[in-house]
Amino acid sequence: MPQAVKETHFDFSGQTNFYRGKVRDIYYFDDLLVMVASDRISAFDVILPRAIPCKGQVLNQIASKALKATQDIVPNWIQASPDPNVSIGFNCEPFKVEMVIRGYLAGHAWREYRDGKRQLCGVPLPEGLKESDRLPEPIITPATKAEEGHDEDISREEIISQGIVSESDYIELEKFTRELFQRGTEIAAKRGLILVDTKYEFGKKNDQIYLIDEAHTPDSSRYFYAEGYEDRQSRGERQKQLSKEFVREWLIENGFQGKENQQVPEMTDEVVKSISDRYIELFERVTGEEFVKDTSGDIASRIENNIKNHLGIN
Repeated sequence: MPQAVKETHFDFSGQTNFYRGKVRDIYYFDDLLVMVASDRISAFDVILPRAIPCKGQVLNQIASKALKATQDIVPNWIQASPDPNVSIGFNCEPFKVEMVIRGYLAGHAWREYRDGKRQLCGVPLPEGLKESDRLPEPIITPATKAEEGHDEDISREEIISQGIVSESDYIELEKFTRELFQRGTEIAAKRGLILVDTKYEFGKKNDQIYLIDEAHTPDSSRYFYAEGYEDRQSRGERQKQLSKEFVREWLIENGFQGKENQQVPEMTDEVVKSISDRYIELFERVTGEEFVKDTSGDIASRIENNIKNHLGIN
């Protein structure tokens, strides 16, 4: 089994803070932050016990390419990527909502719809839809960004009335979200993929809104294969997809949805390898490039040295 980086424990000269998220380890340097994409994997807001080789590299490199491809729509936080697993950029004040946008009825939205809900985050949904159907138009279904535990659906009206985001800023976030989704849809189509749904996170620095975190990765997005989509829908078959949803489905099949007293099923070497292979497949489909695995012996040391060299610190 190839090496995987589950956590990093660096102590850099000039470092002012540290935060470990579900997937990323973040090192703060005043106005800069260094984001290390680890190989951790989470589902249902639970970090799974085994790391997935190459996953962090896949996420970081797809995100870097996606942010470059959309910087004419909204500026983004990244300034440099000195290592396959690392991005360095502006330290922005994040908005406390995730802007989720959906073009198709899948995943969480489908489960809510299947269970009888006809309104999601204040957005009405028509009757008669099937799983994976295209929606009449893309809908924005925001979620609160939880420090711990589960993110929660929230409506536009609640976000504004609770003062989570000002109305003027929220209007801008909606505009950027729709434009980014349109661009992501166009890029995916060139690769024979359908961008089903995705999420964007935004922050502010010096009164300027920035796109932060990742974009159009398998952790933040769901893709269907375009070829055969209509036939599969007409026959009521499951769509062939590239996303983290297959991990969630495997967990559900094995009795885990992140609920109290549920145990994460055993992650065998075979399961871990299959997840890694799917991430690499998605990288190659989304980017149109061959994935180059890092073959250095100690990935954590490589990451640390590349960060130090870029920042010019010991």
